[in-house]
Amino acid sequence: MPQTILIVEDQHVLREITKEYFADEGYEVLEASDGRQALALFQEHPVDLMILDIMLPELDGWSVCRRVRKTSNVPILMLTSRSDEDDTLLGFELGADDYVVKPCSPPILIARSKRLLANRQGRESGEMLSGGAIKLNLSSRTVLLDGEPCGLTHTEFEILAILMKNKGLILTREQLITTIWGYDFAGDDRTLSSHVRNLRTKLGKHAKSIVTVVRSGYKFEEQP
Repeated sequence: MPQTILIVEDQHVLREITKEYFADEGYEVLEASDGRQALALFQEHPVDLMILDIMLPELDGWSVCRRVRKTSNVPILMLTSRSDEDDTLLGFELGADDYVVKPCSPPILIARSKRLLANRQGRESGEMLSGGAIKLNLSSRTVLLDGEPCGLTHTEFEILAILMKNKGLILTREQLITTIWGYDFAGDDRTLSSHVRNLRTKLGKHAKSIVTVVRSGYKFEEQP
């Protein structure tokens, strides 16, 4: 069954070009020209990936991202002509998983989208990871804290899964960035730090399981 991409872009020509490229790759494509329409489509149809412009009529992309994250960890790729670093970090803090600055070539956009989708689909073994009060299911992509569900974004889940699979080992920032976003990632250490900060906030009292190793990276340590 083909995966479904929701493209949210107010520029008709750009939206149609992007739609055609994804359709040619075999994806089902939904399209929205403003934020409110995007939320309505998202609620009505199962979506595997959202490509979300920031500067939208009715409701901007940041607001859409914030509302989607209240109920879903679907991968969100922010697409914008704004390249300011603070805008990028705000997107990540709201739960975006990747960020592409316009203009960008459709093949690049598709490659980045495929990476997000591959990360999401690559958990088919049903393997369970356990670290103290934290239980992570790679197949269902769910996390339990003291037996209670903990809602994580796509990227927050990836970070936690990678660290738990390498329990006790120090993973450099470069290793984490390359594993999650690939060698062509345009962000920097601040992007990773933002996601780790959000993850720790959601882990609450269990946040100390993610240890910062100065001038090196991070590691997962099981807490009693």
